[in-house]
Amino acid sequence: MSLKINLNSPIVSVEWLNEHLNTENLIVLDGTINKVFDITLEQIPNARLFDIKKKFSDVSNDFPSAFPSAEQFQKEARNLGINQDSILVVYDDKGIYSSARVWWLFKAFGFNNVAVLNGGFPAWKKARYHTELMQNYDGEKGDFTANLQFGYMQFFEDILYASKNETHKIIDARSRARFNCEVPEPRAGLRRGTIPNSVNLPFTDLLEDGVLKSKKDLAKAFYMVAEHDDSIIFSCGSGLTACVLALGAEISGYKNISVYDGSWTEYGALTTGNMENPKTWTKDELLAYILMYVSNSDLNESRREQKYILSRVDKHVYERVNAQFEIDNDYQVLQNIIEGVKAHDYYRNDLADLFADIKLMAFADGEYDSMEQMIYTHLKKILKDG
Repeated sequence: MSLKINLNSPIVSVEWLNEHLNTENLIVLDGTINKVFDITLEQIPNARLFDIKKKFSDVSNDFPSAFPSAEQFQKEARNLGINQDSILVVYDDKGIYSSARVWWLFKAFGFNNVAVLNGGFPAWKKARYHTELMQNYDGEKGDFTANLQFGYMQFFEDILYASKNETHKIIDARSRARFNCEVPEPRAGLRRGTIPNSVNLPFTDLLEDGVLKSKKDLAKAFYMVAEHDDSIIFSCGSGLTACVLALGAEISGYKNISVYDGSWTEYGALTTGNMENPKTWTKDELLAYILMYVSNSDLNESRREQKYILSRVDKHVYERVNAQFEIDNDYQVLQNIIEGVKAHDYYRNDLADLFADIKLMAFADGEYDSMEQMIYTHLKKILKDG
């Protein structure tokens, strides 16, 4: 019988795992995001699928991969045969991506004998270690106990306070292009933007071919954005890659670290953008702005036109957008519309609905005058060409 062991590092190498694979209390977890059971897929021998999306997330939450309750986490961990004296090694199929989220979840529930496999399944295969076809775990239940730890996870109200009062250094793990609003968010309909007073450290900066860089290189990356005594909140798109930063920060000796669970998916959905930057507008803000442009083409927005716009967007959206519209000149208006439409890629396949809204609004006052027709035609041309 193999001796039981404990971990002294948040990461282990594939060489270490291969050497200790038969250790009595070791359990290997496959934390690949969105993975489903498939007997044709390969896995590390005896690995157990850690289903982040369906088993270890609050699926009733509007946002993806939401933090589960202690009761849910404990139940599902026990179903995987995890015990209080288990040693856990987590991997994913991208190198280090969602596996860091699994590592952080266990720490948030008071379990520290867990590590991420450095380089994940790609590194395991590259080393030509043994694999097997995927299989379901059907063994005994474990005795794992979830003990929620304060401060590991931050939520919407926490991030609002931290951002406004600058109580924490907020570090965003998204790519520089996403952080700088240069490309659309991958989640359909989600506006571009950044949490106020946040800084950017793409999680990919900590990796080389899916493997964490040296401790020296990690320390250098973090030194550029935070001091060791800073209180830090890591954010990303949906709370996954923020945990990669948390992993790198722990290795680099940072102590007061936490993860914003909802990250930009939640923050961007629940807040409004900077009205001076059309790239950060919501879909409703953009729609209201375009309709205001058409309705004011005759220098007068009628009550019926205003009523139509208010039937399409919330009153607060209308008021916020109207305040910006009033101070923009004609050139700025057109540039804002072009930038806003480019920022919302989903309009490219949905321009017909947008133009239908414009026409319905123009007809709201009972007439579709020549100026409105000219504006409509011009708008249709520049948007389609854009």
